[in-house]
Amino acid sequence: MKDYLENINKAFESRARLGIMSVLMVDDKVDFNTLKETLQLTDGNLASHLRALEEAKYLRVEKQFVGRKPNTTYHATDEGREAFTSHLDALEQLILNNRKDT
Repeated sequence: MKDYLENINKAFESRARLGIMSVLMVDDKVDFNTLKETLQLTDGNLASHLRALEEAKYLRVEKQFVGRKPNTTYHATDEGREAFTSHLDALEQLILNNRKDT
């Protein structure tokens, strides 16, 4: 049990960060408003979780202007994808090893 618990990543413990990375694993890049609407988070809450994932180097931020409007998009880094996959694998092992036969 201890082996796969070591791969549970504290960076993904919150529902918001788990959701952010889940979305970024499916879509190559996602803008701030799409994440906000999809995950039903406030601007401030989403921004703080995005900042934490960026500091962990699990996502990359791209800021640009579309016309005259600012547009911020987020991409999962290779390191982020690997860490998230490892986290999901550890959760899966935890569930499978603790499932009671029915």
